[in-house]
Amino acid sequence: MYKDFDTQKMIDRFLRYVKIDSQSDPESETTPSTEKQWEIARLLKKELEDIGMQDVEIDKYGYVYATLPANTDEDVPVIGFIAHYDTTPDYNGSGVNPQIHENYDGGDIVLNKEKNLVLSPDYFPELKKFKGQTLITTDGNTLLGADDKAGVAEIIAAMEYLINHPEIKHGKIRVAFNPDEEIGRGAHKFDVEKFGAQWAYTMDGSDVGELEFENFNAAGAKVIITGKSVHPGYAKNKMINSILLANEFMSAFPKDEVPERTEGYEGFYHILSINGTTERTEMYYIIRDFDRENFERRKKFFLEVAEKINSRFDKPVVKVEMKDQYYNMREKIEPNMHIIEIAEQSMRELGIEPKIKPIRGGTDGAQLSFKGLPCPNVFAGGLNFHGPYEYVPVPSMEKAAKLIVKIAENTAKRQTA
Repeated sequence: MYKDFDTQKMIDRFLRYVKIDSQSDPESETTPSTEKQWEIARLLKKELEDIGMQDVEIDKYGYVYATLPANTDEDVPVIGFIAHYDTTPDYNGSGVNPQIHENYDGGDIVLNKEKNLVLSPDYFPELKKFKGQTLITTDGNTLLGADDKAGVAEIIAAMEYLINHPEIKHGKIRVAFNPDEEIGRGAHKFDVEKFGAQWAYTMDGSDVGELEFENFNAAGAKVIITGKSVHPGYAKNKMINSILLANEFMSAFPKDEVPERTEGYEGFYHILSINGTTERTEMYYIIRDFDRENFERRKKFFLEVAEKINSRFDKPVVKVEMKDQYYNMREKIEPNMHIIEIAEQSMRELGIEPKIKPIRGGTDGAQLSFKGLPCPNVFAGGLNFHGPYEYVPVPSMEKAAKLIVKIAENTAKRQTA
């Protein structure tokens, strides 16, 4: 199916995109959060124009929008496909030098001999299923950027295929590429009304077949502990050591409710950072749970831990600044399950077995769903995101691009059936 699909052209685009440094910055207050994201935004605008998309624009926040007009007179819902072009600030994304490994033999891939960095099926057993395929990896010095430049390349390839094959009937399709997903702001200034789709799909998942419409409810919490510094020789009943109180605070949470000991639908408390002296310690936590009631319970317990410590002092020494980040999109998708049905059907018609599972994280789709745009998440093909072991099998990208075409086709067929 879609035998004349130009895989090489898609890969050439992908390689071009990943070489552009587009890391976002959580400390910045601008949108995009980094000036360098504009480079890829402008390139994507040009490439959308070059393939024949219409209404192509970049708004003042770096969001790239485009339209593929309907080629049928039937009343077909407007759907959308979305991907983000920023890469995580958590690992080096500058100077990406992608490596292509054709006909992978199923064994170790030496990413960087000097660093003794090896992508091995002994540690990443899923590698074995890609034997014989072409893989794109890092050179061990950076991340790759398949999260989510693979999704970007796949969407553009699919749109070009539909433009070149007018015999495939489809409704109006909207496309968007956004900044700052990796710092949780990808949907903050997304113009849902202007986008004008009834629903959309973020092409931002991992392995082939992934279809996700459940994600964590999420909150972030900054904990500030104020101590009192006194000369240690005269400190009895006077010193308040904020570091020791921080340790007490951390010890109050169940030891098994952390990311490294949870899976599936299990929630957690996760300390991301700690920095302190006797006088002041700051910690940053994230709180996650799929169940909304459990999520609220976790937040309540978090505050109770602080209150318990504060109760021993004349005035509060522990201050918590907590903010909800996003919610489980399931409650917005469930009334619109035809969105999932179309994606499932399309996968099966392409010989892909759907893997419906919860996202142990968040996507732009979660926030967009609560902004009125139901938006499940679909695989883009990359694996081991956010580090030097990141890679993407070329056939996985091809399947993702063809799935976009099939979803567009089946949306039209469903409406006219």
